[in-house]
Parts: sequence; C-alpha cells; structure tokens
Amino acid sequence: MKTIGAGAFKAKCLSIMDEVHEGLGEVTVTKRGKPFVKIVPIRPEKPESIFGALRGLATIQGDIVGPIVEPWEWDEDIFPPGTPEREEFERNKKSAVRTSPKKPLRATR
Repeated sequence: MKTIGAGAFKAKCLSIMDEVHEGLGEVTVTKRGKPFVKIVPIRPEKPESIFGALRGLATIQGDIVGPIVEPWEWDEDIFPPGTPEREEFERNKKSAVRTSPKKPLRATR
C-alpha cells in the first residue's frame, strides 16, 4: 500500500487513480501526516449467472392469467351490444346467478 501527502495527491490525482484502477494497489492520502482517505479500486459485482439475476425484484399482484375484462368487452367490433350472441351471454349470466346455491344460514345458539 502506497502513502502520499494531500498536496502531492492533488498534483498527480488522475495518474494515481489510473494506477489504482489498473490494479497496482491501494493508496492512502495523508493530511498533516495522518491518514485521511484511502483510494481503492471498485470491484464490480457480477452475478453468478444471468439466469435468476433479477430474482426477488418483482412481485406478482393478483391473477395474472385470467381475463381482465368481460368476454363481450374483448372486441366490441365483433361482439357489439345488441347482437344475438351478446344477448345470449346476458341470459346465461342471469340464469347462472338465479340458480346458484344460496349460502346456508348460520346456526344461532
């Protein structure tokens, strides 16, 4: 490890930074004879593999495979309101609601 005074570091700053970057060691800069700062190279952190490098950075919220709109809203040009297909779907939807089993009443004590 090399030690250099603050005045000398100021004069040779760029060349010292290049030496440290090239891996020639660390440099301690002194001010009035006492260690003031240490110049060390940055070691890049590489992931072990590209696969899984982003693991844990995103979360899934809700249902990601189900449709987000009703079937007739998928394409209004093909299935516009007032068509027989849309009316049939509406009838099936209403009948499904009517025939759904009711929730059992809660027993009272």
